[in-house]
Amino acid sequence: MRGVMCAVTMAALWIAGVGRAQDEFGDASSQTLTTKAWEALGSGNFDKVALFTAKCQELYAKEAEKQQAGLTDFLPSDKGHDAWALNDVGTCCFIQGQAFEKQDRKADAAAAYKKAAESYGFAQCWDPKGWFWRPAEAAAQRLKQLEFDGVLDAK
Repeated sequence: MRGVMCAVTMAALWIAGVGRAQDEFGDASSQTLTTKAWEALGSGNFDKVALFTAKCQELYAKEAEKQQAGLTDFLPSDKGHDAWALNDVGTCCFIQGQAFEKQDRKADAAAAYKKAAESYGFAQCWDPKGWFWRPAEAAAQRLKQLEFDGVLDAK
């Protein structure tokens, strides 16, 4: 009887933990995860940035790579949301770079920016002000700045 109660208790704790993780990820859409990553970056919660960006990449990187491979240029503004996985995964790489920079982890920031620039070059991020910006271009600029600062030479 005691073993059964222990097993039931452990199962309940495991289910509660899964439920908490699901609550934390919301509907786990790429848009939700990216939004949560931006919010975590804004509040300086770098553990949450890592959690949300990693989950977005885990779930959507393959689709993002397919979408990237199917493009030869940026989608026009009226079609920009069609590359949803590419946009969100590329943006999450940029967000990771920003978080690493804020933690003075320059080499990690450079790696995240390089991933955004090289793997997700046609990603676009919707700004609530009503326009798309390009995370890969912003990442490439940050990467150049880090190189200029000599951070990468110190490796």
